[in-house]
Amino acid sequence: MGDSKLAGQFFDAAIGLLQRVRDEEAGAVEAAGTLIADTVADGGRLFAFGAGHSSLAAQDLVYRAGGLALMNLLAVPGAVGVDVVPATLGSALERVDGLASAVLDCSPARSGDVLVIISLSGRNALPVEMAMHARALGLKVIGVTSVAYASETESRHASGTYLKDHCDVVLDSKIAIGDAELTLDSVPAPFAPASTVVTSALLQSVMATAAGTLADRGIEPPLLRSGNVDGGHEWNGRVFEEYGDRIFYRR
Repeated sequence: MGDSKLAGQFFDAAIGLLQRVRDEEAGAVEAAGTLIADTVADGGRLFAFGAGHSSLAAQDLVYRAGGLALMNLLAVPGAVGVDVVPATLGSALERVDGLASAVLDCSPARSGDVLVIISLSGRNALPVEMAMHARALGLKVIGVTSVAYASETESRHASGTYLKDHCDVVLDSKIAIGDAELTLDSVPAPFAPASTVVTSALLQSVMATAAGTLADRGIEPPLLRSGNVDGGHEWNGRVFEEYGDRIFYRR
């Protein structure tokens, strides 16, 4: 089989997943976007968290041209992407009890804010505890996960629950167990993960919904512009000045 055929199969698989989440998660996207718009309008702050590769979609929301300036990354040391050595340490930290609560308690997040939590499986202690403790503190939680994992895997949290069980809004990425879209007789393991593509698209659709909802209410969405466009830095400076008390990545 030629490489180009495999490439086409991956694109087809990713497009199929994107079409599914567009059609099947429309209500959840609307609810999540409205929740974010409500929070911005009410003076709240926005945070995003993901561990390992799930952090990629969280980082995609922060300090981003065309994105909401108020979205802050809630970082757990050692669990942001694959920035630790050995990389397996990051996976181990996802199973440590108490870590999420400690991070939240030391963060600027407070009651009335929104926390977006991204976890493909939603089964590890870190995202489950993060969602539970966030809600206990009065935050609203938007979870992005593959709901299928809850019926086909065992939870790694003491409660036996999953991320999806502790959210105000759940966005189901529809990713299959194992996060690999392709198989080949000559390759012993499935390959070509699509979770990052789908999760990022889901979240950007939520941000678009939030921006439109704010505009419909007569509120200018606090959006950033590209610094590589003339006037972009000046535009962003104005946004930073107006919303500086809710932006933490510049401090």
